[in-house]
Amino acid sequence: QVQLVESGGRLVQAGGSLRLSCRASGQTFSSYGMGWFRQRPGKEREFVASINWSGGSTYYADSVKGRFTISRDNAKERLYLQMNSLKPEDTAVYYCAGDSRPFRPRFVVLSAEFGSWGQGTQVTVSS
Repeated sequence: QVQLVESGGRLVQAGGSLRLSCRASGQTFSSYGMGWFRQRPGKEREFVASINWSGGSTYYADSVKGRFTISRDNAKERLYLQMNSLKPEDTAVYYCAGDSRPFRPRFVVLSAEFGSWGQGTQVTVSS
């Protein structure tokens, strides 16, 4: 099972940008799709973005489409989430997650399909 550690979360003003990173270890990172989820205050965890093992297929929640970009660097075993035009409603704990199956051709969306989770990084967007 892969170990995942997120970083990059902090307080930022509305309209600003942040880049979250997720460092993976313990498993062949390049074989697995990855995703970002978030949990807003008082809400259940929700899907944000997903990328397949090669980086050739991505998918976004409607709420972040056009503002967030998921990417990966397989050589560095890193997953990224570039977040632009941040809004107060983006305030949440952001989690990176690893697919439970290797080499799925397309992105994964359902949280049940992810077998590994990081501990999360807090993003706070002030108005």
